[in-house]
Amino acid sequence: MKKMFAAALASFISISALAQQPWQKIQLPTAASVQQAWVNPPSEYGPEPYYGLNGAVNQQVIERDLDTMKSLGYRAVTVQASFGMPFAYLSPEYFKFFDMFVEEAKKRDMRVWIVDDAGYPSGFAGGKFTQLKPELRMQALEVAQRISAKTGDTIKAAVGPDTVAVTAVNTAGGKTVTVPVTNDEIAWTAPTGDWTVMVVEHQFKTSPTRSDTNPSHKKDGSQSLEDYMDPAATEQYLEFTHEQYKKAVGDEFGKTILGFRGDEPDYSISGLPWTPKFFARFQQVKGYDIRPYVATFLLPKGTAMTETERRAKADYYDVFSQMFRDGFFKPQGEWCAANHLEYQVHLNHEEMEMELTHSEGDFLRDMKYVEVPGIDTIWHQIWTDTVSDFPRLASSAAHVYGHPRAFTESFAAYRPAPDVTMARYILNEQFVRGVNLIETMYFPASSGGRPLSGYMKDPAYPALLTYVRRMSYLLSMGEPTASVALFIPSSSMWLGDAASDTAFVSTERLLSEHQIDFDIVNEDALTTDLKAGHGTLETMSGNQYRTVIVPSAALISQAALDRLRAFATGGGKVLFLGRTPALIARRTILDARAATTADFAWATVETSAQLPETPTPPAYPPAAPPPPQVIAPAILNAVTSVVGDQDVWLSTPNTALRCMTRRLKDSSVYLFFNESAAPLSDSVNFRNEGENSRQLVEEWDPATGAVSSVVSTRARGAMSVPLKLKPYETRVLMVR
Repeated sequence: MKKMFAAALASFISISALAQQPWQKIQLPTAASVQQAWVNPPSEYGPEPYYGLNGAVNQQVIERDLDTMKSLGYRAVTVQASFGMPFAYLSPEYFKFFDMFVEEAKKRDMRVWIVDDAGYPSGFAGGKFTQLKPELRMQALEVAQRISAKTGDTIKAAVGPDTVAVTAVNTAGGKTVTVPVTNDEIAWTAPTGDWTVMVVEHQFKTSPTRSDTNPSHKKDGSQSLEDYMDPAATEQYLEFTHEQYKKAVGDEFGKTILGFRGDEPDYSISGLPWTPKFFARFQQVKGYDIRPYVATFLLPKGTAMTETERRAKADYYDVFSQMFRDGFFKPQGEWCAANHLEYQVHLNHEEMEMELTHSEGDFLRDMKYVEVPGIDTIWHQIWTDTVSDFPRLASSAAHVYGHPRAFTESFAAYRPAPDVTMARYILNEQFVRGVNLIETMYFPASSGGRPLSGYMKDPAYPALLTYVRRMSYLLSMGEPTASVALFIPSSSMWLGDAASDTAFVSTERLLSEHQIDFDIVNEDALTTDLKAGHGTLETMSGNQYRTVIVPSAALISQAALDRLRAFATGGGKVLFLGRTPALIARRTILDARAATTADFAWATVETSAQLPETPTPPAYPPAAPPPPQVIAPAILNAVTSVVGDQDVWLSTPNTALRCMTRRLKDSSVYLFFNESAAPLSDSVNFRNEGENSRQLVEEWDPATGAVSSVVSTRARGAMSVPLKLKPYETRVLMVR
């Protein structure tokens, strides 16, 4: 296991060594040096609008729009080719224009993020895969024929050359029989019962793309995505896009140009994600042939599956997610690092993990090689009437894999549109969960006839962006300090186990409402990517977990279980909450063994009570804030027992307060956020080395840049500071 971690770490070091700019790596400055810079932070820390080059854009338009952005307080810009440009996307004329755009940004000391496609999801290269490389388009497994048969019926039929499996499924009990294919034909006699013969083919099929080069202006399948699981397709994608930018403006890579920005790569298709090398790779990873099972994965939604089929399907998604990471995300992250850039991307369904596990596989696995992991908050995902801890996915990926920043795309298609006050709330909810790079939607080119978003025209908006700039910079400095890891049970969700998702979301809320700073970790992190110490698991950012909580997982791997047992033996705390996993997988989930009580005898187990379900975000219009989470005493006692003494706590418990901490060379930064409509007045306590310990407490005001001393009292190993917060207000304290 040590060799596995060393190999993984060496790979990351070799990649990150190429990226030497300060904003691209973990920094550990003193509070004094941060204070000098935070009044007017470097432009690399944003914020940036998402800027659409729509309409008859020219130099005059660019100059006017960049000046407007700068006057509002933006210091960077995320730019995308859009509808109506006077030149073709990726043409020589486009890149001549883009060179001018970069020069104009450089004159204003602004930084540039390049959207990697002409719309979303990323990976269609403005239609070039459909036009020039159709063989590298996205593919899926689909049922091409369904043939009914009864006892004794002989089915003879021709099947196409793209057939990968033919399976007969008993309509009563779900029993399956593999039907042999000979010379592109089947001849099969049905045994007793009613059967459906399913002919499964691989077909070129894409997630819908919203391309600004699509004449119909519709989100459809006319411009196919690449085959995300094929590294050769991504190599071609990079050649179509990134390499052309490199030829045109590569001299500004890592300077004015910070990186490429991806958007929602996923498999939003009716079939199963597939690539020509999938079956061979599956056999290599899992050791068995998956083809006899694939038809059952394509049965109509709601059809009951056998336990064997359910497990095989989970194996399918495990391999899919590995190939998605290695075929799409990894090549782009490595290309950006080799060119002194960063790759930032967010996925689809971050707030709906059951959906994400089938469209993208595993959030943290996908983000392993991404320098700036991200999420988006659109529609109504974050508001005063929602419970939204999903932004922590992005910051956790950054922490686990040694990156200083996590980004958000905020405010797209919001219903209702936020005003400046609500925009501040939405951003603060993300700041306190570790997100620290802000992109706001949408800033249309003034040539396109579309007005700015309403909140951008508010006179108070520049002050908000000043606040955001300072918060982003401050929260990018230092190291994360979370000592609690929350396990995300993706493999349980591959099994279709919704209860594990419910428990995971509820545990996120429980920890947040009790001011317990935590990161989310997955199986990969537990088994190989975290460095094991004596009772610790250390991230590539340097924070050490001393507690791991596993919330109601149905399945866990033997490798993860062994790592947790060794962690506990060294003094770490492990809590299985709600239920213990029923299955323990080795090489395959198909052959997972039944767990026994002895498998968890070394850990803390609390199964006498269940976590309440977190309410589903409401429909529009906004509703009242969600009611407080009612936690059974047994659950809360179990959590507080394994977490132990906290570094920060309130004198009177209050579930409205959220807290996040980062560590500088000589100080700790604490961000507090009152997520309630009621004011909060209390004392916040910090662990202290003793009554005579010399610690200076300061309040850092991101609105003004002012730093002021705060009166504190010390007694019995703790230091206490008054904490008064208006509704939805933040406060930053620096303990030097």
